[in-house]
This record gives sequence, C-alpha cells and structure tokens, in this order.
Amino acid sequence: MCFCGNTQAFEQCCKPFIKGQSTPHQSEQLMRSRYSAYCTKECEYILNTYASKTRSEHTVEDILMFAQQVKFVHLDVIETDQDDQYQYVEFKASYLEGVQLSVLHERSRFVKENGAWLYLDGVLYPEESKKVSRNDPCPCLSGKKFKKCHG
Repeated sequence: MCFCGNTQAFEQCCKPFIKGQSTPHQSEQLMRSRYSAYCTKECEYILNTYASKTRSEHTVEDILMFAQQVKFVHLDVIETDQDDQYQYVEFKASYLEGVQLSVLHERSRFVKENGAWLYLDGVLYPEESKKVSRNDPCPCLSGKKFKKCHG
C-alpha cells in the first residue's frame, strides 16, 4: 500500500512521480504524491511541485525541517473539484509529533503550468490536536494499538 492510501505499492503509485519518471495527470495525483514525498522526505520534489508564483516562498531546508519533525500517518481525500482555471483537492493529513496527533485539513488549489499540475495555495481549516495514549488505536488505522505501531 502506498503512503498516500492507494492500494497500489509506493513503487507503482507515487514513486514514479517523485522520481520524475511520469507526471501526474490530475491534481489529486499530485497532492497524493506530495504527501508521499513528505513521508519519504523527498523535499526537492515538494519544492519543484509548487507553482512558479509561490515557489520562492519555500526552501528545501524548511520543507525538510517540517518533514523530519513529524510523522505522517494517514491521508483522507475528502473532495475534488475544478473550475475553468484551477483544480481543487480537500484533504485531511494526520501526523504525529511525538504523541500529539494533529490534522492538516486543507482545500488546496492547483494550477496547470507548461502542461503540469502544480500546487498554488490552499485554505486551512482549524483542527484540534490530541494526545494519543499507548493503548489507543493507532491513528494510521492499522488496527493495532498505538504502542505496537507508531508509538
């Protein structure tokens, strides 16, 4: 199973995008591959998939610092849609920082540049963080207790 939640293995799902062997045809594929890139700390890919308008606001070092600080455990794609200019993906990305579970809930906006979808920006929705106890179910939805999985 891929980090992004698809049933295909990472090698067939997101890795070809991250390694530049193919290009996402839809913004959802790009969003999922960016999530997998955070999981695998492929920060160059994340930087390179920002739209040219916003890319200069980010650095590989900043992206890496965040990716090393947290452990992404689950991705839930809520909705995708589009208009004449953009595609949108609303998702929830759950991550652990120690025993603190946080959720990044965003409606991302993607733009096509030179035939490729790129992340432009997004609207964040507030989500409460919570502490995960040793005997709680793991937030990755493995069915195991937290202490036996990501704890």
